[in-house]
Amino acid sequence: MQDMTVVTEATLFEKLGGRQAIQAVVEEFYNRVLADSDLNGFFADVNMERQKQQLARFLTAALDGPNEYDGRPMKEAHQGLGITDHHFDLVAGHLVGTLQWAGVSQVMIDEVVALVGPLKKQIVSV
Repeated sequence: MQDMTVVTEATLFEKLGGRQAIQAVVEEFYNRVLADSDLNGFFADVNMERQKQQLARFLTAALDGPNEYDGRPMKEAHQGLGITDHHFDLVAGHLVGTLQWAGVSQVMIDEVVALVGPLKKQIVSV
């Protein structure tokens, strides 16, 4: 009789270390973004604790973890903010730098970028 054991590969969420790792990455990511004079103005009137929570939930869902994201769709959330390609690219660079800081392999960084990169057309409005 054949062994019918099903082996499931870990999700990217699990490979990255789960909820705690995502929260640490989000914290460091926003430290970098808020220190960037080209970006910090976008967050002047933002409740950063809620913002961090929403990003952690969004990333968790995007990386095949539990889907607890209850924020607005990307296009709606970023509409009218004047976000340019330059701003998006800076944020993407901070995300990559943060993942490198966290010791994430380049292969997994590339997977994360492949998931969030296509959001550019929904976020950039200028």
